[in-house]
Amino acid sequence: MHDIPDADFPAETSFDALIVGGGVIGLACALSLIDAGRSVCVVDAGRIGGGSSHGNCGTITPSHAPPLAAPGMVATALRWMFTPDAPLYIKPRIDPALWRWLLAFALRCNERDWRASSMAKARLLNDSRARLEDWMTRHGLDCEFRASGEDYVFRDPREFEHGQKELVLLQEAGIPYRLVDGPAYEAAEPALKPGVAGAICFDGDAALRPDRYVAELARVVRERGGTIIEHCAVTSVESGKPARVRTARGDLAARDVVFAVGAWSPRMADAFGVPALRALLQPGKGYSITYSRPSRVPRRPLVLHERSVCVTVWEAGFRLGSTMEFSGYDTELNPRRLAALERGAAEYLHEPVGPVVQERWYGWRPMSRDDVPLIGAVPGRDGLWLATGHGMMGVSMSAGTGQLLADVICGRTPEIDPTPYGMQRFIRGGSG
Repeated sequence: MHDIPDADFPAETSFDALIVGGGVIGLACALSLIDAGRSVCVVDAGRIGGGSSHGNCGTITPSHAPPLAAPGMVATALRWMFTPDAPLYIKPRIDPALWRWLLAFALRCNERDWRASSMAKARLLNDSRARLEDWMTRHGLDCEFRASGEDYVFRDPREFEHGQKELVLLQEAGIPYRLVDGPAYEAAEPALKPGVAGAICFDGDAALRPDRYVAELARVVRERGGTIIEHCAVTSVESGKPARVRTARGDLAARDVVFAVGAWSPRMADAFGVPALRALLQPGKGYSITYSRPSRVPRRPLVLHERSVCVTVWEAGFRLGSTMEFSGYDTELNPRRLAALERGAAEYLHEPVGPVVQERWYGWRPMSRDDVPLIGAVPGRDGLWLATGHGMMGVSMSAGTGQLLADVICGRTPEIDPTPYGMQRFIRGGSG
């Protein structure tokens, strides 16, 4: 079926699967379900790719498996609370939902839960990394994908030593790395200023242009017969056989409905009939600045560790990004936090910015309590499914998430165990 124009829907418009949310996760789920032989419709309240998949750094990072909920993170967050340009910032305010979420998050900041979440993320990231490269070839995705690797660069020797503490866990998770001392790394990377203490190099990571990746997913979904409806807000969902999805332009019906609205999940929890999402997810605000290319750029994507700044380069662009801010759905493009990206890059790079600013951006990431996504069935709601809570890893986890969800919807045995991603992990023992 072709895309439905801006008019009311024809009566009895029905699909095998309807996906609410047209970001990178929703489109990846759509493509995987189409591959499984299902008729698919994607509905988005705005334009396709208008959310957090637009302005992130576009790195594909199994190396980022360790979650934000790590031992010592609570003390770090409290120390930074009154530093508005800190890499992690919690805006002081009265927000009961945020503070309940933060308490649940703090309880996960222990060695046991950190390890369990790391392994769950690593399995999905590794699966998605391999699957994504296959998608590039099989579907002809033109999005500047390259198996570039990614390097974590340190200027403080103590931080370099501390940064190696996670490597044993990453090695257990099948994520290879190389350690390079400062002088050797400087010799290989002339874009960096002198003073590098060392680098951890992850050759299995990759990079792409995220806005083009999302656009290419949408193109392939359409070419494969999927329907995409933009600027159409969903107002409620009624489970059943089929489920009814009510929108401002009429009703749609589907055997299965997938909620893939990312950071908007808490706000849409009641409309979906899944009120627990309000307690399980919080929007985490990130920033980026995109420039035209400077004359001297890094060979590979970089994480400038002490300043938590990510640097990526494309044919016609150069991006600084990262930061995590818990300020609700605040719509301010905070100049102080953008300036922190440039200051951080200036400590490391000879040319920290490009000659022309192409875009200053912010977007919200869906942060779950344990920094592990929610993928699978909604308990007690037949035919309703979740694909949300990917935090900063939506692009990296997209292909694996799409395949995992398609497998469980279609009753097939997935490549990876779906249990760690199920909503039931929060409901057991009354914790949901």
